[in-house]
Amino acid sequence: MKKIEVVAAIIYFEDKILCVQRPKNKFSYISEKFEFPGGKIEQGETQKEALKRELFEELNIITDIKTFFSTVVHQYPDFELTMHSFICEVKTKELHLNEHIAQEWLNLNELNKLDWAAADIPIVNKLVMNG
Repeated sequence: MKKIEVVAAIIYFEDKILCVQRPKNKFSYISEKFEFPGGKIEQGETQKEALKRELFEELNIITDIKTFFSTVVHQYPDFELTMHSFICEVKTKELHLNEHIAQEWLNLNELNKLDWAAADIPIVNKLVMNG
């Protein structure tokens, strides 16, 4: 079973959190699902370096990475995902979707209305519980 290690950003602008929608994918279980932005850690990168690079590549944004939030290990049908999430802040909502098909800025109590990728659901639940 392939193992993939990624980082994800819980990006706040004031009291709203950025949620992005994945494009269509060969794996139906992640196709067009919402997620926290981020991506794979490349060899030699720290988690924070990978997160800064991925956010710039995916969204053309520079974030202030504040604190580690949680790690989720999720078994998808075709791979195992280990996702490290961080609380981040931005000074503007301006961004450019280079890989995603939609974005939403939501309050904590609105997060559950989206169709999330399975690995992101524990993060959503922890955010809402701690809210």
